[in-house]
Amino acid sequence: MSIAEQAKRVYESQPKAELEANHFGQFVAIEPVSEPYFLDDEFINAAMAAKSAYPDRKSFVIRVGHEAVFHIGGFAS
Repeated sequence: MSIAEQAKRVYESQPKAELEANHFGQFVAIEPVSEPYFLDDEFINAAMAAKSAYPDRKSFVIRVGHEAVFHIGGFAS
């Protein structure tokens, strides 16, 4: 299972409901082995908090309540 799949499993099983109710739009970095998560308004801060806590492990960042972390492009009419 990939890091992304593992992190999404952790997100779905633990903090999703609370985070989506209280932190919609923020970024959550999840280290899927120990299962802690790091929340911030900025992508880089969430990612760096996870990296600082677990420098030898990979984490995955999810944008709370969104399908993707970033949206690229714009609206065309």
